[in-house]
Amino acid sequence: MKNQELEEKLKNIRLLVMDVDGTMTKGDIYIDSQETETKQFNIKDGCGITVGQTAGLEFMILTGRESACLQKRARELKIRRVYQNVKNKADFLAGYLAREEISSDETAYIGDDINDLYAMQMAGISFCPLDAAEEIRHISHVVLEHRGGDGAVREAIERILKSAGKWEDAIKLAFGPGSE
Repeated sequence: MKNQELEEKLKNIRLLVMDVDGTMTKGDIYIDSQETETKQFNIKDGCGITVGQTAGLEFMILTGRESACLQKRARELKIRRVYQNVKNKADFLAGYLAREEISSDETAYIGDDINDLYAMQMAGISFCPLDAAEEIRHISHVVLEHRGGDGAVREAIERILKSAGKWEDAIKLAFGPGSE
């Protein structure tokens, strides 16, 4: 896809579907002796999500695992569409988009590994972190400059909002004088 065509397609995105491990996180899972799982999330990704929400971008978390700490992070970020323990992401996403009447051209997906492959191919635009699996880098419209858990989600959000000319205004609305 040529750069100008990509920029035009980015303007139509209204839903960003995000994988978790390796995308929102570096892909490491920590389990302590009490069997409590923890994950490390990037605060800049969270800031980008807040700016995206202010601009009207919708977010979905779609992951094959289940984690209480992810649920907490999603609540902090006010992400309502959180689907955990989804083994077949493509089938789930197809059903969701049909029910919600969201077209693939309005959907972007950011993922990093082969369990995201078929769902990513359904989206109008697919992003992947710099350290994504080779198969994912090969099919992605945009290979981001940041690694998973290190600002990749934020970079994708910036690309979407900047293409539509919404980035600067959304920052002002989210964090400027008079914002919540």
